[in-house]
Amino acid sequence: MEQLARSPRQLGDFIQRCRKAKGLNQSELADLAGTRQEMVSKIESGAPGSRIATIYALLAALDLEMTLTPRSRSSSGDIEDIF
Repeated sequence: MEQLARSPRQLGDFIQRCRKAKGLNQSELADLAGTRQEMVSKIESGAPGSRIATIYALLAALDLEMTLTPRSRSSSGDIEDIF
């Protein structure tokens, strides 16, 4: 499953969808990733200030990996999502 994520909110939504597709609640995902449920909640809600190491731990627990590619042309609305 591929997903374009240009903002913390979009990444959080994707993580949440993958977690639910695997039948996990936030606490179960947190245990698999070695973090706390509150951190999973913050990341899924797109809250700023999440450590990249924690995001990678969540992705690994969901059997996902991050691939970076050059940004395609976007609208000004996409850029606003970042800030």
